[in-house]
Amino acid sequence: MKVLVIGAGNMGLTYAEGMSKSKLLKKKNIMVLDKSDKKLEQLHQISHFDAFKELEDCVPKADIIFIAVKPHHAEDLFKKIHPMVTSGQILISIMAGVTMGAIKNISGVHKVIRAMPNLPAKVGLGLTAYVASPEVSRMELLTVESLLNTTGKSILVSNESLIDASTGISGSGPAYVFYFMQSMMEAALQMGFTKNDSQVLVSQTFTGAISLFNQSNLSPNSWMEKVASKGGTTQAALDSMDDNNVNELIKEAAFAAFSRAVELGKEN
Repeated sequence: MKVLVIGAGNMGLTYAEGMSKSKLLKKKNIMVLDKSDKKLEQLHQISHFDAFKELEDCVPKADIIFIAVKPHHAEDLFKKIHPMVTSGQILISIMAGVTMGAIKNISGVHKVIRAMPNLPAKVGLGLTAYVASPEVSRMELLTVESLLNTTGKSILVSNESLIDASTGISGSGPAYVFYFMQSMMEAALQMGFTKNDSQVLVSQTFTGAISLFNQSNLSPNSWMEKVASKGGTTQAALDSMDDNNVNELIKEAAFAAFSRAVELGKEN
C-alpha cells in the first residue's frame, strides 16, 4: 500500500511523519508532494519519504491520497487530479469547509473521507474526527482509522455536519485552551510571579487537571465540587465565572467556529 500526502505544511507533514511509524506501511511507501522548491529540498533530506513536485509522477501510484492544502486551492487541485485517479483510490481531505460532495464532483473520486484534525497531532496527542462516503468499505475504514491514529486518536462520526461541529470543539479547541492559559499566566504575572514561574504554574496545572480527568469516570462538575469548598478560594473563582457568564461565552465561541466552518463549506 502506498500513501500520498499532497501539501507538506504543518498538518501534512505531521500525518506523513505519523504514518511513517505505522506497521501498515513500509519505508518508502509514503510519498509527499509540494510545489515549493524550498520545501522539496527539506523533504529530500528525509530518508523515509519520496518527494515529488508533479502530480502525474505520484497520484497514479497511490492507494490513499491525503489532501492537506489550503481550501482555496481545492478546486484547481481536484480538476488536475481528475484524469489521473481510479475508482479504487481513497481520498482523505483534512481541508476545513470543503464538502464530500464537492470533492466527489470535481475530483471524480467516490471513496472520500473528510477529516478534521487538530494541532496536538504534532506531538502524537491529536484528535481527528472523520466521516466516510458509502463507497468506502469496512476494511478500508479500519485501514484509514489505523493511519489516522498514528497522530493520536480518531472518532468516526455519523454524518458530515458533525465534521463542521468538531471544528468548533476539537479542531479550534486547542486555541481556546491556550487563550485560557494566557489569561491565567497574565494574572500570575500581575500577582508578582516571574514569567517562567507563571508558565510552570499554569502548564503543570493544566497537565495535572487533564490527567486527573482522564484517569477517572468523574465529570468536570464532579471534579469542581471536589476542589471547591463552600466559602473557599476556588468557590470564589467559580462564582466570579458564573457571575460573568463565562460558561455561555465559551459555548458561544465554539458555536462561532462551527458556524464559520459551515460558511466555508458554502463558499467552497
